[in-house]
Amino acid sequence: QVQVVESGGGSVQAGGSLRLSCVASVVSGYTSGQLFMGWFRQAPGKEREGVASIYPGGSRTYYADSVAGRFTISQDNAKKSYLQMNSLTPEDTAMYYCAAGVYDESWWFSSAWYIPERYTYWGQGTQVTVSS
Repeated sequence: QVQVVESGGGSVQAGGSLRLSCVASVVSGYTSGQLFMGWFRQAPGKEREGVASIYPGGSRTYYADSVAGRFTISQDNAKKSYLQMNSLTPEDTAMYYCAAGVYDESWWFSSAWYIPERYTYWGQGTQVTVSS
């Protein structure tokens, strides 16, 4: 079992920046395979959207088109992830979730990183509100 906790949300004016942090902790049991982490968001009345993810080991990053060039995902190690969000717009307002999964190489990471079902462990979410 892996516990995921995110932090760093808040309110900011359009054009501003925020940095979200996420820590994944193994609570019980042994997690074999490669732990990977990603960020999702969900605005009221909309489906959960994959925002960014990072390949196990950190060699590659992936972004939704809507945030590419403005958001940057990074990690300190396999269990700490960050999402730097710049040039925020009101359209970025949402609950942001950190998620973690165990990658067993049975699917193409680049083609499915944004699918929520690929992630097993989820944080409670942190609210990001961008005002115009």
